[in-house]
Parts: sequence; structure tokens; C-alpha cells
Amino acid sequence: MSHTSIDENDIPALARGCAVLGTGGGGDVRTGSLAAIRAIRAYGPVPLVALGDLPEDALVVPLSGIGAPTVSHEMIHGEDEPKRIVEEVERIFGRPPTAIMSSEIGGSNGIAPVAWAAQLGVPLLDADGMGRAFPEVQMVSMYVAGLPTELVIMSDVAGNVVTIRPVDGLWSERLARAVCVAAGSHALMADYVLTAGRARGAVIEGTVTRALDVGRATEGAADPLRALQDRLGAARLVTGKLTDVERRTTGGFVRGTATIEGTGADRGRRLTLELQNENLVAIEDGRVRAMVPDLITVVDTETAAAIQTEALRYGQRVTVLAWPCDPLWRTPKGLETAGPRAFGYDLDYVRVEDLVTHA
Repeated sequence: MSHTSIDENDIPALARGCAVLGTGGGGDVRTGSLAAIRAIRAYGPVPLVALGDLPEDALVVPLSGIGAPTVSHEMIHGEDEPKRIVEEVERIFGRPPTAIMSSEIGGSNGIAPVAWAAQLGVPLLDADGMGRAFPEVQMVSMYVAGLPTELVIMSDVAGNVVTIRPVDGLWSERLARAVCVAAGSHALMADYVLTAGRARGAVIEGTVTRALDVGRATEGAADPLRALQDRLGAARLVTGKLTDVERRTTGGFVRGTATIEGTGADRGRRLTLELQNENLVAIEDGRVRAMVPDLITVVDTETAAAIQTEALRYGQRVTVLAWPCDPLWRTPKGLETAGPRAFGYDLDYVRVEDLVTHA
């Protein structure tokens, strides 16, 4: 189903899809949903444009919240941060942006750009820089595609605007993270302000439409979990009860582990998830079942609604799903950027298709 605009009725499905693609991170979709609905009511539906619809020199501004998702519950973005960032873009480039893009389609960072686009009166690009959620600034398709990280613009709730000109992607993460922590572990960021011509082949296209499609998969389904699993082409790693969650917020990230004890047909099994904002590695009996950059999402077994890492609680009845990432992440540069070793795991990447059989 092709979309030419996003209106208020699309937000619940978009939110559900972004939560699933967020693999536990990207921020809580509820706050992004409320902001999007409010902005659409105030400014009207947001046009959704494909990259091919834009002229080569059109300026695209990828926007995302940066910081620890636990903080974003309590410190909500205002309407001023996107305006201040766009003012800085205009000051630097001498013209306004043609479109806003989500830096990551996962979590609130996938849905909040609808609000930002509505407020700014510009279309939303049907693309993003991840096809999921990742915790670090350089973990975007533009970096993997070899585009230089020339400019990062950040704004916080206090009204500060910081422009960074990093020498490379890793420095963009270090510097942006330091600014983010100084701002209370929560800020709005434009990374990789780029023209549509440079974006071709460097962004992951069609991901807003995909999030809508994933979100609609469970609408009215007799078996929401099966409907979602089929739509994603996902493997079911375990169905059970959450028995242990260990979480801490440090350095602008949420880190920790979650343990699921199998129930029903999975009784006697135990799956452990390693977290850093997102679910990164799934391990059962010392054996890896799935790993980053493939997607691992925890969903409510009854409703198939995705559960953010910071919302995991003892006793929840959950199912863990895993499915393949965008092919870009399986390239050597993609794995170097966001494979298991990029997160400190002494693991060689193995595709989820080769680690599990569909249950």
C-alpha cells in the first residue's frame, strides 16, 4: 500500500511498527505518538515522499533523539528543538531543508519525525539510516556507505544549539555523546545533513512504509503473534516469562541483561538477552541464537506489541523474535560498524537464518 501522506489515523500502526523495528530501543513510541497526533491536528497531515521524487540538490535533514531512553520518559522534547536545528541548517547552507528523514525508524525516533515534519511544514522522506535502531551516532547507513561525517547539529530542551564538525564517524559519536550527557542525557540531533543526490544508495528506502505495514499486520488478527511473525519473516526464539532484568543507565546508554524462562512447549529453556538500549545478542545454553545487526525484539505473547528494553519487567509473558537486517549491515563495513564486535562481543557474525530454524 503506497502512502502519499501520514494522517492521525496512521499513527497507531506506525507506532506499533516502529516499536517492533526498534529492537527494544529508539525511545518509547507513546511519547512520539502523542507528539505526532498533536502536530498533525495543529498543522495537518504530513506528506510522505520517496527519495526518487526529490531533485538531486534537495536538502534532507535526518533527525533523531539521542540519549538514554529511560530519560526520554521524563524529559520530553519541545517544539523548539527542531526549529532551532533547521534555523542552523539554513544559516549554514543558505536554504531551508526540502525534507526531514528519520535517522532510525526504530522506536520513538521513527514516529517523532512525523511531528517534526508537521511543525516545520516539510515532507517526511520514506527512508531512514538504519532500518532498525542502533545506539551510536556512527551506526547509520550513510557512514557505512562511505559518506563523510561533516556536520552534526544538536539542540536541547534548555535552548542550546551545538554544531560539531567531526573528523570521522567515531568522533561524531564521542562528541555528540558528550554534548548529550551534558544536556541531561537527552537532545535532538541532525546528523548527515545531505542532498537527495548523495542520499541515493546511502539511506535505507521505504522504511516508513515498512513500519506502517508491520504495524498493520496485527490489526484484527486472530493470532497477532503469528501474524507479526509471518509479516516479518521472523524466527521465534522462545516463548516464556521474564524472570530477571538487570539494567543500568550509564554514559548516555541503558545497558543490561534480561532472562526469559520458557513456558508451555518451551518449558525448561532459558534465553538471555544482552542489551545496550537495543537487544543485541540472544544466548541459550551458551549458544548464540541471534546477534546484532540482525533484529531481536521482545513482544507481548498475547498482543504481539513490542516491549522496550526499559519497560521489561519481572513476570511479563513474552516471545522473542529475530529476523534478518538490511543487506547493507552484512557488508564488511556494516559489520565493522554495528556487528557484535562493535559492541565488545568476542563473536563472529553469523546470520540469524543460519542460527535458528523457523518455529
